[in-house]
Amino acid sequence: MNRVLRSNPVREALRVAIAVAVALTLGFIVTLFVSEDPVGAYKAFLFGPVSRLNRFGDWIEESITLIFLGLAVALVFKASQFSLGQEGQMVLGALVAGAVALYVPLPGILRIPLGLLAAMVVGFLWGMLPGFLKAYVEADEIVSTLMLNVVALKIYEYLLTYKIKPPDAGYTASATFPDPGILPTFLPPLPFLAEIRQLFMQRTNISIALYLVLAAVVVVYLLMYRMPFGYELRMVGANLRFARYGGIHTRRTIMLSMAVSGIFAGLAGAHLAMGIHRKLILNITFGLGFEGIVVSLLARNNPLAVPLTGLAYGYLRAGADVMERSSDVSREMVLVIQAVIILLVTAERILPMVQRRIAARRSAPGAAQTPEPAPASGPAKGDA
Repeated sequence: MNRVLRSNPVREALRVAIAVAVALTLGFIVTLFVSEDPVGAYKAFLFGPVSRLNRFGDWIEESITLIFLGLAVALVFKASQFSLGQEGQMVLGALVAGAVALYVPLPGILRIPLGLLAAMVVGFLWGMLPGFLKAYVEADEIVSTLMLNVVALKIYEYLLTYKIKPPDAGYTASATFPDPGILPTFLPPLPFLAEIRQLFMQRTNISIALYLVLAAVVVVYLLMYRMPFGYELRMVGANLRFARYGGIHTRRTIMLSMAVSGIFAGLAGAHLAMGIHRKLILNITFGLGFEGIVVSLLARNNPLAVPLTGLAYGYLRAGADVMERSSDVSREMVLVIQAVIILLVTAERILPMVQRRIAARRSAPGAAQTPEPAPASGPAKGDA
């Protein structure tokens, strides 16, 4: 039993679970001060996403997007590149997927794969741009990705407002996609599933993106741990100088890490456009690009853990929506819980790093030359 508890996966899962439990407890304490019915509000928060089929669908739909984004962040973080460009890659992925759904006169069996492929390509190219700037110009990836997010959002807003929106539309949005441009439901059209399939189609937008995201998890895992690119990615993230000394083309690896990451962010955008909203609208991403960082952080950049953390975090967000609609507590409560989770998980990761630095400082050459104190005397000057 002790051996099991000491294993890394179990220990990491326990630590994350404890962080979430502490955050939920603190969130309830805050709710006590801001709500007239804190128990009812928190009950809606904890159990709302599974209380009705449409709320369950909202949870799964949001989790699919978060898992795509978590995979995108995990890829680039594995190379120790702090990219924040998922928002821009996602919104451009939604744009091109929506354009294909609206304007390409093909049957659904061809139009849908083409829209997904277009989203993947634009995400790859938009991710390659900051990757190139980082690898070959040494531009700070945080600044470049944040600035490119703004550029992508403005391109999306301009094209939607002045080129895509119908002239007689009362608000800024595209026309609803035709059926060949909408992701079909995840349930296959089998006779014995007809009633259940119809029920899901009426109350949820859970689409075949559910299968796509599971396939993406497998692809990212194989890419990271079973392919040469994944080895190069991990070596660059572990020690850039050692990777360069070992013959790895570090610049190319850094650039491709951001570019390949953009593929999955682009798929997240395609899911928003073709699967959930089924049209292009303003603020289609709602800042979800930055939520992928939380999902990846909780999963320790492990692609096999990203689905679990994506479902957990999606549940928190879906529960916050239910709580806001059915109580006097704002959904910003989930931001409090999110902040506490990030602080606890980050603090847990910082402590071993501090311990290693202290140990390295003590074993440094300068520290080795410091005379050790005699057994009966006080501490030496170097240790004071």
